[in-house]
Amino acid sequence: MNKVILMGRLTRDPEVRYSQGSEPMAIARYTLAVDRRGRKDSNEQSADFIQCVAFRNNGEFAEKYLHQGTKIVITGRIQTGSYTDKDGRKVYTTDVVVEEQEFAESKGSQNGNRQAPPTGPSDSDGFMNIPEGVDEQLPFD
Repeated sequence: MNKVILMGRLTRDPEVRYSQGSEPMAIARYTLAVDRRGRKDSNEQSADFIQCVAFRNNGEFAEKYLHQGTKIVITGRIQTGSYTDKDGRKVYTTDVVVEEQEFAESKGSQNGNRQAPPTGPSDSDGFMNIPEGVDEQLPFD
């Protein structure tokens, strides 16, 4: 089984290209900074920088909605490859091919602002208070 689940922030805006052909396909590449668990007080790197590639609708989504600093969750698979560079050296690559991607925080959280719920009062935990007797007003059991 080849399944990857990652949560992190984009290190820069996605680089998006379109394939040639009768039906161009979006191909988005971006790097996800994923925090490592454990101690952060040591001098070691505290994040891994994972190369991701998203095709078709996922690539179009990345182009339209993702930008540097956006916190997302992705699922996908690891894909390895290789090529020969201009100096004749073999270069090995490892990418995560994105199968699903979604936001991991609200837009307001990205800017450091917490937005109030759209309607009704809320508790300190951010959930809206449900008024008493609402059960009788619902159209289903």
